[in-house]
Amino acid sequence: MIPITKPFLPPKNEYEKYLDRIWESHWVTNMGPMASELEELLSNYLKVENLLFVTNGTIALQIAIKALDLKGEIITTPFSFVATTSSIVWEGCSPVFVEIDVDSLNIDTTKIEAAITDKTTAILATHVYGNPCDVLAIEKIAKKHSLKVIYDGAHAFGVELYGRSIFEFGDISICSLHATKLYHSGEGGLIVTKNPIVLKKLTSMRNFGFAGTEAFNELGINGKNSEFHAAMGLANFPHIPKIHNQRKKLTEAYHKGLENLSYRIPTWHDKASLNYAYFPILLESEEVILKVKEGLAKDDIYVRRYFYPSLAKVLPYLPDTEMTVTEDIAKRVLCLPLYYDLAVVEVERICQLIQKLV
Repeated sequence: MIPITKPFLPPKNEYEKYLDRIWESHWVTNMGPMASELEELLSNYLKVENLLFVTNGTIALQIAIKALDLKGEIITTPFSFVATTSSIVWEGCSPVFVEIDVDSLNIDTTKIEAAITDKTTAILATHVYGNPCDVLAIEKIAKKHSLKVIYDGAHAFGVELYGRSIFEFGDISICSLHATKLYHSGEGGLIVTKNPIVLKKLTSMRNFGFAGTEAFNELGINGKNSEFHAAMGLANFPHIPKIHNQRKKLTEAYHKGLENLSYRIPTWHDKASLNYAYFPILLESEEVILKVKEGLAKDDIYVRRYFYPSLAKVLPYLPDTEMTVTEDIAKRVLCLPLYYDLAVVEVERICQLIQKLV
């Protein structure tokens, strides 16, 4: 069987070394020494100053919205994982969907201003598949209308834009370290901000709003992560280069194997590095997508319609919104298997089967 993804796991003995430290210290959770060590390690690696290791990417989004004291409407994309939108609703705000760009599949910045009202307080944009949004256009719009900007960079670990970390942009950026991501801590997330005042607020909110042991700064939540997850993050960290190189090799094999097929991939930002987090393809119709998906499944090869369906049409707690471009893209996009243990020969087999099916 070839699954859509498979978590990278370090050699067991490397993880066990960190487990030994937990047994020695008896420090299991509440941002212990290894969680703090991982924060510093990732801060240096990603070249960002203010980074927090939290429970997961969803909590990261929720804390970000709360820390910026956002109310009213938040402009966002319907082409993303559900947590992007549900976090807005969870925090008592109203998501306002804007169409996606047909080439990059990110939020269409030319449509944002038309969606701004006197209730709009922020833009929450996703770097879809790790592909950076047009951050300069978003920054210009945000400044003009006095809006905050949050970036959902769940897929964007390691991506650089204009020679800087993708997490340097916006008021707050978040990342997911879920087991399915190219670099992970089992469960986990990151919050990054350039603003030291916002960082202080985020840090307090992550820990129930505590100010010391007997006082509180504000409303908080349990957004801390455990030493077991930090241990996985630390054990996986030295393997990032080989994970990246293998994913690059597999991506190149896909391009070669599908070169005679009528398909396209999202246009990557021309000033950004690639992290090879996903391999999405766009085919000509939903009928073809289903034919490929079902045909591959017969050979025990599993793909994912990611992101499908459009969030503008499927969430029971929101009214339907007509998003023609997003709905068309969502019906025709398919993510193919991509993970460290996948072999080039398996990619070649997948490509041959897709060619026959199409």
